[in-house]
Amino acid sequence: MGGVVRSYYLAKALVDRGHRVMVITAWNGKQSRTEQIDGIEVHYLPVAYDNSFGFYKRSWSFVRFNTGAIRLASKFRDFTVCYAISVPLTIGLAARWISMRFGMPYVFEVGDLWPDAPIQMGFVKNYFFKQMLLALEKSIYRHARFIVALSPAIQAAIEKKVPEKTVYMVPNMSDTDFYKPVAKDPILENKFRVTGKWVVSYIGAVGVANGLDYFLECANASRKAGLPIQFILCGTGAVLGTLKQLAASMGLQNISFVDFVDRDGTREVMNVTDAVFVSYKNVPILETGSPNKFFDGLAAGKLIVINFSGWVRKEVEQARCGIFVDPLQPLDFVKKISPFLQDTSQLKSFQGNARQLAERKFNRTIITETFAGLFSKL
Repeated sequence: MGGVVRSYYLAKALVDRGHRVMVITAWNGKQSRTEQIDGIEVHYLPVAYDNSFGFYKRSWSFVRFNTGAIRLASKFRDFTVCYAISVPLTIGLAARWISMRFGMPYVFEVGDLWPDAPIQMGFVKNYFFKQMLLALEKSIYRHARFIVALSPAIQAAIEKKVPEKTVYMVPNMSDTDFYKPVAKDPILENKFRVTGKWVVSYIGAVGVANGLDYFLECANASRKAGLPIQFILCGTGAVLGTLKQLAASMGLQNISFVDFVDRDGTREVMNVTDAVFVSYKNVPILETGSPNKFFDGLAAGKLIVINFSGWVRKEVEQARCGIFVDPLQPLDFVKKISPFLQDTSQLKSFQGNARQLAERKFNRTIITETFAGLFSKL
């Protein structure tokens, strides 16, 4: 329904191979609803959730979703396997209950390392609460039939915590059919007010973990350096209002804010973009993630700009499809992006390398084939 459709493609891969697939998810509506989407039976639970929710409000949403999912799963007790997608980590509790109640093994997918992330970011400070969450994490891992990690860094971390478990790596995917390298559309350039401009876009969640104050600092440094760059921040989240106020206080005319858009809207922003900015707060655990917009940027054939190290940086530098910029030095962005403004051939080379990496390693067909093959192991 929005920008992240990994779960749809995973489910569709199973449907295409003759499996019956039922999905339990949530939406911000007032009532439950069910629909069939390309052979996938989707059940929407009325559980409100928003990136702007605080810790306790989020926790209450997680509890409500778990309760609803467990109750609904009783109607499908004859299914063969439960596939639980985290975060939140607490979805593992629902998977364990379903497994014990109906004798149905569960597979646990890990997209972010919890509770390591909130602990390192300072959201969880109480020692005993930390230990309780860490124990819960290990318990969920140990009772899973096997684990699916979204990055090699996550895979390595889990294997260290539970060396007796099998962990497979199935990263996010580049949809090379949906996103394609195309010339900028003058109509879209006019729509986003970037006609004739060099564009750097951030598209995605606007939360604390994304560290987008640095994105604004890069815009400010570029303005001072006289670079002809227009920055686009597209998305919504807990700190969006704060960022808008900060941009106004800095007098930034070279940044525009675009509301949350669906996939078609994302493709429009990608069309007018020269470089995709992938950002995380400068916290080591966040380097293990598998950011969706990195893979979309590859598929669309865009220069990739990242401000964190880890496995994604290695992919970018080895493929020569982007640049790493120092998250503590906005001037490093100015220094490293300038050659691409001055040399069109270098920009085209790196953009072409991005598309090649998407096709060679993260193509949606390759990833879904790998994923579907895991179920033969059950």
